[in-house]
Amino acid sequence: MTQTPTRAGRREWLGLGLLTLPLFVLAIDVSALFLAAPHIGADLAPSATQWLWILDIYGFMIAGFLVTMGSIGDRIGRRRLLLVGSAAFAVASALAAFAQEPFMLIAARAVLGVAGATLMPSTLALIRTMFRDDAQRATAISVWMTTFSVGVALGALFGGALLQLFWWGSVFLAAFPVMILVLVLGPRLLPESRDPSAGGTDWASVALSVVAIIAIVQGLKELAAEGITAGALLPLGAGAVLAAVFIRRQRRLAQPLIDLGLFSRRAFSTALALLTAGIFAATAVNFLIPQYLQLVAGHSPLRAGLFTTPLALAAMAGSLTAPWLAARFGTARLIAAGTAVSAAGYLVLSQVETTGSLGTLLVGACLAVIGMCPMTVLTTNLVVASAPEHKAGSAAALSETSGELGVALGIAVTGSVVTAVYRADIGGRLPADTPAGTAEEASGSITAAHSSVTQLPAELAEGVIRAANEAFTHGLNVVGYLSAAVSAVLITLALIGLREDAGRPRAQDADA
Repeated sequence: MTQTPTRAGRREWLGLGLLTLPLFVLAIDVSALFLAAPHIGADLAPSATQWLWILDIYGFMIAGFLVTMGSIGDRIGRRRLLLVGSAAFAVASALAAFAQEPFMLIAARAVLGVAGATLMPSTLALIRTMFRDDAQRATAISVWMTTFSVGVALGALFGGALLQLFWWGSVFLAAFPVMILVLVLGPRLLPESRDPSAGGTDWASVALSVVAIIAIVQGLKELAAEGITAGALLPLGAGAVLAAVFIRRQRRLAQPLIDLGLFSRRAFSTALALLTAGIFAATAVNFLIPQYLQLVAGHSPLRAGLFTTPLALAAMAGSLTAPWLAARFGTARLIAAGTAVSAAGYLVLSQVETTGSLGTLLVGACLAVIGMCPMTVLTTNLVVASAPEHKAGSAAALSETSGELGVALGIAVTGSVVTAVYRADIGGRLPADTPAGTAEEASGSITAAHSSVTQLPAELAEGVIRAANEAFTHGLNVVGYLSAAVSAVLITLALIGLREDAGRPRAQDADA
């Protein structure tokens, strides 16, 4: 007789509400910092190198420490790790808010990144242990992921309101009361769970994983900024070698940092591949559309944020309905159908023009987002459900790391494609009487083009800006075609790799 999984009750759903708070804070931090950048620059006057560290160190630390923190959570307890990470995040947020010089802000951002790496796998692993019923867990994960999507979309509005009322440090300090609330209510609402058979932490594996992932992410960022150069290839090569050494070490350890046996489960490995590639394709929306709205369409950051509100609504609709639709049509079919909708959205983006295309842009972006949400929700659920409960932290960390690598790879490839198309295209669009120095500067990027015309006559400046906008939009169109092609491959992968779920489940199974 099959035992019916224990269904979650009121305490678990209240606990889920608590678990969404740290994720919402992390999401807002993604976009709010960019709004605060001019104020920080005026107050702290960081050098160009210091600015790069302020912007990048947070993401580096999160990406590098996710795997480590997931494994540590399995060992010491996921709730304990969440509470420690929340306390560290609260303290680091206060330090960042009251930073008096650039180095202090860099150090605080680094601690925020390490603390953030504890929050993401801990919350997802706790959801795995709190919601043992498949349908309830899928719903819980959809709520969890919707929180992050909405947080990213509302970050600009939230940050803009804080900057309007207070000083730039308020953007960071807003996280403090949220984390205190987690510390107070966490022990009451969240259960403790850990791997009872876990041994000690292999710190050599920790070092290998952290350095390998940071090197790969750094290489991808350089690839996006500078193209194929030694500065991009060296860290990518070093990261790949260290990753190979890390994998070889895991095969020999009795208590590895990552259980490589998880990858032998087809649902697990297919879900990770879909998640990484899907987020890679979706980066066209997240990375390029804000640039188009501000640089090509000429909207202010706050107005551009308002125009992205429909994307947040699309993300909510796609994420929250995914479990319900999957229960009726099957996970593989829903992922394939949703990805087809995304592909249609990317094709719409390929038709955007420099003027009069705001509606086309938003329709394409909304289709891309709403179609991709079922994939991200359902593949995340597949990853955590395919792993044994005692490996929930490691599985959650791998899911989050796949997402981080998908974003980094998407920015690198998308940025490289747009840059290549832009540079090849703009030369033939510039006015014939453009000064050589201006033409050279404008050929670097659309941002440089907008900055290069300050001393030019109005008519000539308008011609240079028009050429830059057209070249950038052409790059956006090409990326739309690229993302649509990737989506077509993902449809096939979902139907083949998840084919055991391709059929429609029985109604009684869906409601179990």
